[in-house]
Amino acid sequence: MRRGLTGRYIKTSTAGDEVVRAFVPNALPPTPPLAIEPALRSILDEALVAVGRLDSVGMLVPDTSFLYPYVRKEALLSSQIEGTQSSFSDLLMFESKAAPGVPTADVVEVSNYARALEHGVKRLRGGFPLSGRLVRELHELLLSRGRGSTKQRGEYRRSQNWVGGTRPGNAQFVPPPPHEVAGCMGALEKWLHGKPERTPPLLKAALAHVQFEAIHPFLDGNGRVGRLLIPLILCAEGVLREPLLYLSLYLKKHRARYYELLNRVRIEGEWEEWLSFFARGVRDTASEALAVAQDLVALFQSDRRRVQELGRLSGSALRAQHALEQRPLTTASRLAARAKLSIPTANKVLAALERLGIVREITGRRRERVFVYDRYEQLLARGTEPLL
Repeated sequence: MRRGLTGRYIKTSTAGDEVVRAFVPNALPPTPPLAIEPALRSILDEALVAVGRLDSVGMLVPDTSFLYPYVRKEALLSSQIEGTQSSFSDLLMFESKAAPGVPTADVVEVSNYARALEHGVKRLRGGFPLSGRLVRELHELLLSRGRGSTKQRGEYRRSQNWVGGTRPGNAQFVPPPPHEVAGCMGALEKWLHGKPERTPPLLKAALAHVQFEAIHPFLDGNGRVGRLLIPLILCAEGVLREPLLYLSLYLKKHRARYYELLNRVRIEGEWEEWLSFFARGVRDTASEALAVAQDLVALFQSDRRRVQELGRLSGSALRAQHALEQRPLTTASRLAARAKLSIPTANKVLAALERLGIVREITGRRRERVFVYDRYEQLLARGTEPLL
């Protein structure tokens, strides 16, 4: 439904013939109300079913062994949309401190995103509400290291920003002026808490993401925070117990359409078209994530059977394999610490797992060698190739 402009423009400055007009979005919910036609309802239902199936992965792996790499996959994909060129293996090596030569500029941003997502889930589990304060905490973690760390991290902006172009006067989009940001974020927080009305979780995640992008409350990192909100809202609403949904894979594949729809919501009020796009993304990504989870469970079970045939070394090897399920990249010393093995035993286990083709050494060094749980890393790396 075309509602027309979903906010108002404010003239913020004039320089010669160039007038800058900033967009201030209307508070949610949309007016007139959303028109959930049967076709859209069907896609939304399919998305909810797919998310429910994904959530059941916790029953397949009760200790959430592979939550760590799932979170990092979303972090990597979201950061790639912003232009980073890190790979999945770069991130694992950086966080394991196993390869000091890994380029850090991009991978630090990805690691920051993963830390922010984990922080958000921990805060929600502790009873802290999804709020402006939590959003600022996420932003502070996102910009805590690397590029953007000097741009008012953890604070709403005090100057005008813009999207596209070289200055506000020729920008593709100019968000609200600084004095409007706190009010817009306050209205968004009230809506997230069910005022003036409650909103179903999937609609809440979809609408909140667009609204946050329109407000653009920070000088840097808005896109990443906006994407962080999606799994956090689904976790806060009880739709997901763990942030296993890496929707950024879908947004990465359909970047042009994604940005087009954000703009069409602002200018034409095409909320329903955005909802259809969003729901298809949730459905497809949840189904893909579930398939990866099932493949991983099958891989773990198959490899355990092979490890059990190692004779006297099998007990230690099984503990090592379980540690690798949680952190698929390791050194002998790190594996020894995680699996509670001596370093000589860890070396023997890694040699045995390498002979079985379960792990692969990736440095070619004689000392301080790094091993990766090979097929596990390949499964999680699907779709994370850097953008060109």
